[in-house]
Amino acid sequence: MISHQWGRVDDDGTVYVKTADGERSVGQYPEGSPEEALGFFTERYDALAFEVELLEKRVASGVMSPEEAATSVRTVHDQVATANAVGDLAALTARLDALAPLLERQREARKAERARRSAEARAGKERIVAEAEALAEGSDWRHGANRMRELLDEWKALPRIDRSSDDALWRRFSTARTAYTRRRKGHFAEQHEKRDAARAVKERLADEAESMATSTDFGATAARYRDLMRQWKAAGPAPRDVDEALWKRFRGAQDTFFGARDAAAAEQDKQFAANAEVKDALLVEAEALLPALQSEGDLDAVKRAFRDLADRWDAAGKVPRDRMKDLEARFRRVEQEIRGVEDEQWRRSDPEKSARADDMVTKLESAIAQLEADLDNARAGGDEKRIKELEENLASRRSFLEMARRASADYSG
Repeated sequence: MISHQWGRVDDDGTVYVKTADGERSVGQYPEGSPEEALGFFTERYDALAFEVELLEKRVASGVMSPEEAATSVRTVHDQVATANAVGDLAALTARLDALAPLLERQREARKAERARRSAEARAGKERIVAEAEALAEGSDWRHGANRMRELLDEWKALPRIDRSSDDALWRRFSTARTAYTRRRKGHFAEQHEKRDAARAVKERLADEAESMATSTDFGATAARYRDLMRQWKAAGPAPRDVDEALWKRFRGAQDTFFGARDAAAAEQDKQFAANAEVKDALLVEAEALLPALQSEGDLDAVKRAFRDLADRWDAAGKVPRDRMKDLEARFRRVEQEIRGVEDEQWRRSDPEKSARADDMVTKLESAIAQLEADLDNARAGGDEKRIKELEENLASRRSFLEMARRASADYSG
């Protein structure tokens, strides 16, 4: 018989393994020596120990789910319990049992991770639903449809959450998409109707514009073109394939008319150039009258001379458009200065105002005389408070009297 720390070989070649419950037969190896038999079953133990070690590493690395790892541990545990091998089987069993706390921690970690992902998925889906509902209530027809498709892709990429919550959020999302699509189709149908209506209006405007393109009634026709332009802008866009063509017709008719009008106006300006020279000369005469306004006696003569110039000004006729504002402004400036001097003279000689000024002087003089008498009495009585009041009142009245006398003198002059 040959012995080993964890087993022995009997004389008949039977191999036993030592366990906590006693010896257990693991088999025979009749072809070899007892040493070879023991070595054979020891190698089986080494292979089993390697499998346990490999399982420990896989469990520790987390490459398997806790459920898969637990199944593998149970399988190897059963293999160790019934193994036909010689070695410290109890130690292998203990190592397998030691994996249980690790697996429990991994289960809790997986559970927490699933909860976190579920919360993230819920938050993501709630965000998607909220944005979809906002789009459904808005009117972003250009980008909204693309964004709805993007939100659907985002939804598909998220994992499912609990069934009732997932179904409720999906119903809200689907309802928002349907509402948006319905409103968007309605909007474009309405726009299509408006564009068709705008097309009819612009075709009519283009026809009318072309009918007036050769008109020589420049004033009335230009006003009508401005009215047509306001109608064109108010009509809104027509279908894209015809809007530009209608605009070219409308704009072309305008260009034809206003080109002819500008050419006619340019020809007229040439004819009116001589009139401008006449008015330049009249301005020299008119502006030469202004120095005489400094003498009041010359106002009537200046007015007569200006009336004669005004008659000659009107008789001179029209001038080129680019000279009109400047010439009129200079002539009106002379007229305004003459009128200003005339108004000032009238203000100064207004009988009613002169009478009021004289009356004010008389009343102030009377009031001052009374105040002087009262002041003499107060001084005689030694009433200091009364003296101070009367002196202040008297100074104020004398100041007003001075201004009233100047005003009276202006009107009298």
